[in-house]
Amino acid sequence: MSLRIFVPYETTALSLGAEDVATLIRREADARGLDIELVRNGSRGLCWLEPLVEVDDGRGRRAFGPVAPENVASLFERGFGDDHPLALGPTGEIPYLKRQQRVTFARIGVTDPVSLADYRALGGFDGLEKAIHRTPQQLVDTVKASGLRGRGGAAFPTGIKWQTVLDARGAQKYIVCNADEGDSGTFADRLVMESDPYMLIEGMIIAGLAVGATQGYIYLREEYPLADELLNIAIERARTAGYLGEDILGSGCAFELEVRLGAGAYICGEETSLLESLEGKRGMVRAKPPLPAIVGLFGQPTVVNNVLSFAAVPSILSEGPEHYASFGYERSKGTLPFQLAGNLKRGGLVELAFGHRLRELIEDFGGGTESGRPVRAVQVGGPLGAYLAPGQFDTLLDYEAFATIGAVLGHGGVVVFDESVNMAEQARFSMEFCVEESCGKCTPCRIGAVRGVEVIDRIVANDRREANLALLEDLCDTMMQGSLCAMGGMTPFPVKSALQYFPEDFHRQGGEG
Repeated sequence: MSLRIFVPYETTALSLGAEDVATLIRREADARGLDIELVRNGSRGLCWLEPLVEVDDGRGRRAFGPVAPENVASLFERGFGDDHPLALGPTGEIPYLKRQQRVTFARIGVTDPVSLADYRALGGFDGLEKAIHRTPQQLVDTVKASGLRGRGGAAFPTGIKWQTVLDARGAQKYIVCNADEGDSGTFADRLVMESDPYMLIEGMIIAGLAVGATQGYIYLREEYPLADELLNIAIERARTAGYLGEDILGSGCAFELEVRLGAGAYICGEETSLLESLEGKRGMVRAKPPLPAIVGLFGQPTVVNNVLSFAAVPSILSEGPEHYASFGYERSKGTLPFQLAGNLKRGGLVELAFGHRLRELIEDFGGGTESGRPVRAVQVGGPLGAYLAPGQFDTLLDYEAFATIGAVLGHGGVVVFDESVNMAEQARFSMEFCVEESCGKCTPCRIGAVRGVEVIDRIVANDRREANLALLEDLCDTMMQGSLCAMGGMTPFPVKSALQYFPEDFHRQGGEG
């Protein structure tokens, strides 16, 4: 039997030498006269173990990692045995993986990402095959029953958004995927697109059938060239196989899909700014109402959802909404892939049902800080998310629980800082980030962030500190209440949390001046 060896073809693994490892594995096998099948799979999301090489000799897949080019010869010399120093045992038994609840990410890292045969063998397109036999209203009702909420950060019920588009009148309706993944520490969207692109494609087709849309666009972050490559290959193969085009699987329904590269601006992650960019304009926020569901792309009814929202849809259709809703906690149904980054021993992707605690992510999965120092702060939800102090680490991973403490789960990014971090500097960074990334349409965001940087600099320099601390609080309230979108409205979240939980960092220059 041929030995099957899996080497990831995914951005993180490639950046750590996976291509050299794959080349050397092929060369070593040829030199030894061994018959191997080299499979370029996606990534399991265990970033600290990349490149993670897996071997299947008929006894199931066993993992080795992280594998450097210089390790390849010894792997062959020891016959990829469990006595090798890099041996991790059966892949599915790695504790980091085994403790997860992988629903959306069940296939991630298992298959060749652009192999239709691999995708279908593991349940791919089962949801679509069920969807073509249901009415649009039945499809929308199925998504409603699952309790799926938008995974892009706003957590708006997906089924209600789809219902609005279904009910809206328009000569043409659109499905738009927000793949402009720009939050710090996030990479779940990229993993989907690079490791299981057909899942996203299938979810968008089902969305099209549900609301009567025949055209879809994936607005992809331009910094993701590998995702662009793999998505376009997958789209073409799906079209050739009859999953896209004028007559999907002989149903008489049509749906087409294209990838469009983003403008390189963080603000284009906001749905209305994204639509402006997709139309060929400068990415600037639109005032709402009207909502994109009614007046969206080119003025037509449009579903705008995140990659993870669409990616959850195929399993909801194939397994049933009750199965998906069985995961989670209260109003937060299903699972969320949390992305662990920053000062951690084990960074990577962790898919869990809502209702676990933040501390589990940091300690049980992340293993604490790489530096060995105590964790001082954790930012959840991207650069606009609040900084959380150790006393908040037992907060449930739930949209409402986080809102109660003035925080957001957002896209599930978790960035960890040890005790060496200066939180006044982090607060300044938040305001400076808004200065750089604001579209400039509204005054509170455009001007407020500039003033915010100046005020924080005066506080740190001990220039009328108390007066400027009060001014900073007022400025934050103005930005939160007066900004058009979350860019200005949420920038104060990290600033206010830093002031509240780490006040000593704003007083390092002595007393009032």
